[in-house]
Amino acid sequence: MGLLSLAIWLPIAFGVVLLALGRDDQARAVRWVALIGSVASFVVTLPLYTRFDTSSAAMQFVEKLPWIERFNVHYHLGLDGISLWFVLLTAFMTMIVVIAGWEVITQRVNQYMAAFLILSGLMIGVFSALDAVLFYVFFEATLIPMYLIIGIWGGPNKIYAAFKFFLYTLLGSLLMLVALIYLYTKSGGSFDILAWHQLPLGATAQALLFFAFFAAFAVKVPMWPVHTWLPDVHVEAPTGGSAILAAIMLKLGAYGFLRFSMPIAPDAAREYAGFMIFLSLVAVVYVGLVAMVQQDMKKLVAYSSVAHMGFVTLGFFIFNHLGIEGALVQMIAHGFVSGAMFLCIGVLYDRVHSRDIAAYGGVVNTMPKFTAFALLFAMANCGLPGTAGFVGEWMVILGAVGYNFWIGAAAASALIFGAAYTLWMFKRVYLGDVANDDVRTLEDINAREFFMLSALAVAVLWMGLYPKPITDVMGPSVAQLLQHLAVSKL
Repeated sequence: MGLLSLAIWLPIAFGVVLLALGRDDQARAVRWVALIGSVASFVVTLPLYTRFDTSSAAMQFVEKLPWIERFNVHYHLGLDGISLWFVLLTAFMTMIVVIAGWEVITQRVNQYMAAFLILSGLMIGVFSALDAVLFYVFFEATLIPMYLIIGIWGGPNKIYAAFKFFLYTLLGSLLMLVALIYLYTKSGGSFDILAWHQLPLGATAQALLFFAFFAAFAVKVPMWPVHTWLPDVHVEAPTGGSAILAAIMLKLGAYGFLRFSMPIAPDAAREYAGFMIFLSLVAVVYVGLVAMVQQDMKKLVAYSSVAHMGFVTLGFFIFNHLGIEGALVQMIAHGFVSGAMFLCIGVLYDRVHSRDIAAYGGVVNTMPKFTAFALLFAMANCGLPGTAGFVGEWMVILGAVGYNFWIGAAAASALIFGAAYTLWMFKRVYLGDVANDDVRTLEDINAREFFMLSALAVAVLWMGLYPKPITDVMGPSVAQLLQHLAVSKL
């Protein structure tokens, strides 16, 4: 078994063990098994970085075994500079979420922890798959544990939110399945994604394929106007579910654009770049304004995620190195920052059982240590220099200005809107005098919460102050993708 297979199947194996443990009277053992499993799963991903050749754009750690031989389907895995960091981010955030749910989840603890570990393995499978059938299986299978996480441990309207999440994302994927079958026949019976990148496809075929993939990936990102499922799901999902959804699952769609839409249909990608840029700018500007009027903290951060992911799709479709690399950096940064924002909301919700901004005020007086962490993550969400939130956004803005000054200027306005809604929420929740008895009786974070938030704070500051290890890995793969996009396939 190679490193990638280990990274995929180890958390899934621990998840199956947790399901076997069964009863809530074994909750203490379940939590420790889940923690050991998540830490082990993160540790086995570290050699993927330490052994990665940053000078090469080729796929590394490749594993290829026959799977369904009749249809030429293979268990084919590999990583390049585009996908490597998402594997590490997935394993890291899963570990954080297990720690976050340590005391909070008291019912069906084994199922809760198992769902996250299995989901982690499936998402790593999405980022690693080089066979289209394998990709599709992993891509769709991620819906099942997240559906259960929302539907079992969510809020009052959890069933509605779970169904909305499942239907939106499943319906979009059906067109992708049609596209995969078409490419299989066009390629002479191959599901090899990298081979599909070299197929000579006509303009009409490329356009149809582009929008078939768009249906699957735009919903997952989510891009405006197919973003409406996200706020409802975030509001109802448990804290861990919101953190993983924002930090990792939204990235599956954006990753799909880089692995399928752009390299398989490069001419269509250039043809419809203006359309994609328009949708991205609407997300950046309009959805940022929508975030300002939210009274629910989770909804505000959910709309903030849509706006930040607008930067990602904008960076992809301006077709320059700064833009695409900046978008990838933004995806990693958003994983840390949005995950941290939702976990901070979870810390407050566990104590007060309300997400309404009006239910708080003056939290700094009773939870000073926690407020310091919340301030750091709020600044990162604004895009403050020195934090992870700044690097990717700045690179995308620079790339956008190089593409078109006015597009860059419109994108830069997001920094103003982001600061406005984030700081306004921070002011009303944390600053001023103690607003009510709920806030007056709050206790500051315990050692578990301090460790969880410290790990995220280190990641946010490290990435903001020294992003070179991340950009070094991405550089050759981004350059190869741009070179491929510049060559017409008509």
